[in-house]
Amino acid sequence: MIKINYYNEIKETLVKNEIYKKVKDYSKNKSDLNAYFEVGRLIVEAQGGEKRAKYGNKLIKEYSEKLTKELGKGYTERNLRNMRSFYIKFKKWHAVRAELTWTHYRLLLPLKDLKMVEYYMNIAVLQNLSYRELYERIKSKEYERIGFKEELEEPKVSTLIKNPIMIKVKDKNERLTEYALHRSILENMDDFLKELGIGFLYAGSEVKIKIGDNYHYIDFLLFNYKFNCFVVVELKVTEFKAEYIGQITKYINYVDKNIKELFNDKTVGVVICKKENRFVMEYCSDDKIFTTTYKVV
Repeated sequence: MIKINYYNEIKETLVKNEIYKKVKDYSKNKSDLNAYFEVGRLIVEAQGGEKRAKYGNKLIKEYSEKLTKELGKGYTERNLRNMRSFYIKFKKWHAVRAELTWTHYRLLLPLKDLKMVEYYMNIAVLQNLSYRELYERIKSKEYERIGFKEELEEPKVSTLIKNPIMIKVKDKNERLTEYALHRSILENMDDFLKELGIGFLYAGSEVKIKIGDNYHYIDFLLFNYKFNCFVVVELKVTEFKAEYIGQITKYINYVDKNIKELFNDKTVGVVICKKENRFVMEYCSDDKIFTTTYKVV
């Protein structure tokens, strides 16, 4: 039986990675991920498998001291433990997205829910999130606020809207009026669109429409390119009321008849309220209308 010198294998992998990064800088990120994944695998094997790996920190300390002495900084015990966790969590190699950096993956390692990890990986790639931006998304518990289930229904705009959503204001202790809330969103429109969900674009504010003999104003008119539909957004600083359904339904119908094109899907409505009324939501029969609450930050 051939005895493997795991330390030499790990050292050789890391040395090759350092050389590769200097020669082919354009793909050094992929090289890092490959190398750290392989090091994680070797550490797990050296410790006798996954079940025993978490108890093998003495071996990691030994490896860390030798690697630091021979290769320099960057191979602390913590980093080697991260590489071990990286292999264990992503051992199905196709699950690793090379578009993300090692710093992105270090944020994902503590997350235990694999569905949550998959969500943050996909959103980071789709929206080209930096390490700091991904950190803020995880910190704000975005995944939990969207409320994903094991099996989702056919995707709709409403399935991607978080609950609650975070709205930036100058003074979160100030009592907000609808006008003040509206102005705060306008001043931070990019943040609002990102917070609202995936694929939202700004189309207009206080959009004037005429229904019968009366003029009305839509708080915000958005467009979602992912679902090819307009989105009517109404702001309320009170708890949800049944009458809001009637109001936004009129606006939805107006946009469907007068603004949207034949190739656009049906308009969706979003009511943003101070506090969610679960009974009204549960028994609201119109699946084109979605309600969410807001939290000021």
